[in-house]
Amino acid sequence: MQVTHRISGVLCAISLAAGAAHLSAQGGVSKQDATRFQIKLAQIEKTGTTLQKGTAARTTQVTDNEVNSYLRFLAGSQVPVGIVEPMLRAVGNGRVTGRAIVDLDAVRTQKQRGWTDPLGYLTGRLPVTAAGTLTTKEGVGKFVLESAEISGVAIPKSLLQELVSFYSRTPETPAGINMDEPFALPAAIREIRIGQGSAVVVQ
Repeated sequence: MQVTHRISGVLCAISLAAGAAHLSAQGGVSKQDATRFQIKLAQIEKTGTTLQKGTAARTTQVTDNEVNSYLRFLAGSQVPVGIVEPMLRAVGNGRVTGRAIVDLDAVRTQKQRGWTDPLGYLTGRLPVTAAGTLTTKEGVGKFVLESAEISGVAIPKSLLQELVSFYSRTPETPAGINMDEPFALPAAIREIRIGQGSAVVVQ
């Protein structure tokens, strides 16, 4: 479904652009939690198409384990090729962290690299982590990056932006996601309240 791809795309982009805390490879994920998130996602999509203007807000709580389980077991092609084990963590007060194993070769070979370009020296599949704050209001979200690392080494925002742009490209957005630009929330979502270990989706 198009909305599913949009929601999963946002999750994957944030997992690339959000997450200093290293999560374990399994992170407590399960197929049961994956199914729970899939059911909630379907309900969010349905609400987005049937919600009448002026009606009371509908809220849906999702947990870190549910989101990460879905990304691991059921997201399938919604996770871009070249990204492995994307994981998110809700820290609280709008802060999110995440981690993913990223194929840097696919990005590095897209253009000629000068000797000052860090991607000219980074090869293979390496863990990319970052941390930041997600704010949402009236159907619009904005992510503010705090820090980013590759294999534990701090990297500039420009390098992370190149990775995010490359892996978030779609036919509709060929340039990918710009981390500095606000983005429309799909499925009539008004806001996402980030707590500790969970988030509440408000439609």
